[in-house]
Amino acid sequence: MLFGRIIRNLLVKVAKVDSRLTRRSFIVWTKEKSLARIRELAVIPVVRVSSRQHVMCAVKGIIKGGINVVEITLTVPNAISIIQELVAEYGAELLVGAGTVLDADSCRQALLAGAEFIVSPAFDAEVVAMTRQRGKLAMPGALTPTEVLIAWNSGADLVKLFPCDSVGGAAYIRALKGPFPKIEFVVTGGVTIETAPELLAAGATAVGVGQSVMSQKALECDDAAAIASSARKFQEALQAARRR
Repeated sequence: MLFGRIIRNLLVKVAKVDSRLTRRSFIVWTKEKSLARIRELAVIPVVRVSSRQHVMCAVKGIIKGGINVVEITLTVPNAISIIQELVAEYGAELLVGAGTVLDADSCRQALLAGAEFIVSPAFDAEVVAMTRQRGKLAMPGALTPTEVLIAWNSGADLVKLFPCDSVGGAAYIRALKGPFPKIEFVVTGGVTIETAPELLAAGATAVGVGQSVMSQKALECDDAAAIASSARKFQEALQAARRR
C-alpha cells in the first residue's frame, strides 16, 4: 500500500508538471504576436518598483484587470531573475518585456531571461541590433524628429516617445504623425486615464503607464485587487476612446 501511494503521488506531480509545460508550449511568442498584443491592448504597464514583492503584486493585479502585458524595468532589484521567474510562471499567458535597457550586455541578459520585447529610454544601435538578431521586438526611445527617424531606420518595431508630456503630449504626436505616418509610437511619461484616450486619438499605437494603474499605496498594501480595478478602468477608457 505504501508503494502504491508513492506511485500515485509521483503520477500526480508528473501530471501537474506536464500540464504546466503543455499550457506554455501551445503558444510560442514571435515578434508578430508581441506586436499584435500590444496593438490590441494599447497599453503597457511599466513596473518600476523597489522589490520582487511589489512586482508580483503589480503583475497579479494587471492580469486580473485584463492587461496581459508587462514591462519590467532593469532598475528593479534583481530584474533579470524576476523576468525569468515571470516567464516560467505565466508562459504564453503574459507578454513580458524588459525596460530601461541601456546597453548590449543588459539587453543580452534580458533576452536570455525570456524577455519578448526590449524597451530603452533612448536609442542605442547595439541594443536594437541584438534584439532584432534574436527575433524579438525592439522599442528604442526617441523624442525629436531626427531621433525618431534614426531609431526607425535602424530597425525599431515601435518607437517609444519619452518624455512626451513634456513637449506637448497629444499635440506633439499629431505633429510627428504628419511626416511619419507609418511609424508606430508608444507614448510614455505622465500618461493618465484622462490623457491616454487623447494620445491614442492623436495617433499613438499604445501608451506606457505606471502609477496610473499601479499606485504606490496599492503596492505597499499588497492590494492586487485595487490594481486590477485600476487596470480595468484604464482598459475601459481606452476601449471607449476607440469606439469614438
